[in-house]
This record gives sequence, C-alpha cells and structure tokens, in this order.
Amino acid sequence: MKKILITGILSLLIVAFFYLFYKQGIKPVDKNSKETKIFVIQKGESLKSIIDNLYRQNLIRNRLAFYLLIKKLGFEKKIQAGDFRLSPSMDAKTIAKTLTKGTLDIWVTIIEGLRKEEIAQIINQNFSIPESEFLKYAKEGYLFPDTYLIPKEATAEAIVKILVNNFYRRFNDDLRQKAKDKSLTEEEVVTIASLVEKEAKYEEDRTKVASIILKRLKNDWPLQVDVTVQYALGYQPQEKTWWKKNLTKENLNIDSPYNTYKNKGLPPTPICNPGLASIKAVIFADANTPYWYYLSDKTGRMHYAKTLEEHNENIRKYLQ
Repeated sequence: MKKILITGILSLLIVAFFYLFYKQGIKPVDKNSKETKIFVIQKGESLKSIIDNLYRQNLIRNRLAFYLLIKKLGFEKKIQAGDFRLSPSMDAKTIAKTLTKGTLDIWVTIIEGLRKEEIAQIINQNFSIPESEFLKYAKEGYLFPDTYLIPKEATAEAIVKILVNNFYRRFNDDLRQKAKDKSLTEEEVVTIASLVEKEAKYEEDRTKVASIILKRLKNDWPLQVDVTVQYALGYQPQEKTWWKKNLTKENLNIDSPYNTYKNKGLPPTPICNPGLASIKAVIFADANTPYWYYLSDKTGRMHYAKTLEEHNENIRKYLQ
C-alpha cells in the first residue's frame, strides 16, 4: 500500500513538474520587450530547424515546450515558408499562430531558361502585376534564375531590380574579368549563355556546346541554332508555349534578325535568362574544340561531329 502511495505521489510530482515546465516554456522570453525581428522560414525547412532558429534568435524560451505546443495545436503542417515579424514579447502560442498566417513577403522561383514573357506570367500570378507592366522594365538575359523572397507590395520595377541585382552578384567581377580576358563582352557572354541554356539539357554538354558556338563565331560561320528561331516565332497558341516544339523548313526561313540560319553572328539580344552554369560554360569554353556540329537526340543527349558528313550521319542515326 505504501509503495502504491509513493508511486502515486511521484507520478503527481512528475506531472506537476512537466506542467510547470510547459507553462513556463511557452511564456514570452521578455514580455516588456519593444524589439521586433524579421524571422525567415526557408522553403522545405524542417520543424526542428525552425524551432532551433527561434530559440537561437531568442524568440522562444524552450524548444521542447514549443514543439509540444505545435503538436497540441496541430500546426506541424500549417507553418508557412516566408518571413514574419516576431518579438520576444510574444508568447509561444502567438508566435506559433503567426507562423501559420500570411507572410510579409512571397517566395518566387524563376527557373533557368525562361524568356522574359514567361517570367512576367509568374510575377502576374504571384503579385497581380500586369505582364505588360513587368515587361516595361525587364531586360532579357538579366532576370537571374533563382528562388526569391519578394515583398508583397513590390512594384514591377522593384522586382526587376531585385532579379538584375542578383544577376550582377552572381556574374561577379572575377567572372567578368575572365570573360574580358577572352575578349568577350558582358552582352556576348549572356547572349551565348542563353543559347547554351536552351540547347544543352545536361551539365556535361554545356561547355562543349558553348565551345562550338564560339568556334563558329570566330570563323564567321552561321550558328544555325534552332532556339533562336523558336524565340523569333514567339507564343504558340495551339501548343500554349513560347517555344515551338517542331520547327518546319518554313520556320527556319523566317525573316527575323534572331534567325541564326539566315544571319551570321549572335542574335540581337539574349533569347532567355540563363543560369550561372551556362554563363560559366561560355567563359570557360574553348573555341579550338575539334567539333563544328552538335545535335540533340529525343532524350536530350548531345552528339558531336567534326565534319558535315559525320553530322549528317548523326542526323540519320538519332533524328530519323
């Protein structure tokens, strides 16, 4: 009987201890604080990482207590990615609820190889900014592909500035100097990189494709790059895409300065917005490559040729 009584008292003490531990743990870190902080949750960030960061930034008292609160409220899958204005004066429940509400900014992902009109569509979907408004400020090739946290109230001009500033951060002074050492201007690098981005599906092909393009330019050969024609053709209503899938002979004869079958040299502007890998591929390309031709098979794999005969054989093997 005494053992049962002792066990019961111990159980009550443990429950009381954990109750007090929990109640203390979910109180504000400093209820009198006037400080506010912008707390950022990355896309895909784990609950453990979020809680660790809250504790590290002195926004919650106790990690375990906050975790138990989240479980109790059923918020595990309701916490959003984004940024939130929090204060040490907020209790854990208020912080937890805030993390499930709308954020101050919006996460936007721009993938490699989109043309400015496609990016304008993404901005319109996320910010209700008219595509025409965004396109007034957008410069093809300089809207750097990345994941951004953009203020909800940002204007078209401000969003373009964020993307372009990121371009110059990533295409830094060191890379620009390396390009200059190869007698390539910034515009040339970006334009060639835009071709590489659309032509080379796989990492290992980028430098080879860039090398062939540079070799053709150096020797005054027409580039004959299909994606420049696709760019010139513009939006395809039937296919609902900006990039026509199957080009005809008639398409290849389109009268446009972007048609690199009819015009030697580079197109007047980049044709899409390339990522850093394609930019580097251009900078580190070798115009003395033995190859003059490349083609992409139905799986996106590249096949290279040193002569027209070899190229025609590749066409027969992989495209017919």
